[in-house]
Amino acid sequence: MTDASQGRSESSGVISVMLIVAEAEAAISWYKTALGATELWNLGGVAGLEIAGAPFFLHEVNPDNPAETSPDRAGVTSTRIELFTDDPDHVIERAVAAGATVRAPIEDHRVPWGTHRQGGFTDPFGHEWSVGDRSPLGPPTA
Repeated sequence: MTDASQGRSESSGVISVMLIVAEAEAAISWYKTALGATELWNLGGVAGLEIAGAPFFLHEVNPDNPAETSPDRAGVTSTRIELFTDDPDHVIERAVAAGATVRAPIEDHRVPWGTHRQGGFTDPFGHEWSVGDRSPLGPPTA
């Protein structure tokens, strides 16, 4: 059951993302530098990181599992990572300074959950990121 006023489920659960990358150590270093990620653990080729308390995983390409390849090797991506922060401009500037490519400049957007600033970049590993200052997962605002 969902409590619509809170935008949360009554049962507990966590959804996370695992980003497949060609070189895990290079990706760990980049995410730390570019996005201020903290390394939670590292098993060599598989690592847990977090950005501002939001955990995610990195997994190095496994040649024995061609279904799990990195976007830069596949030539496409089917997932966009959404990051919400108080200063999306700074996050995108920092990512670009570390080698990301701007995908969408920061702009004001008027949406059902209120006006917010959002833009995006593609990281050096082929993953697309949107960075905004307000999450649509909370209740709408006036």
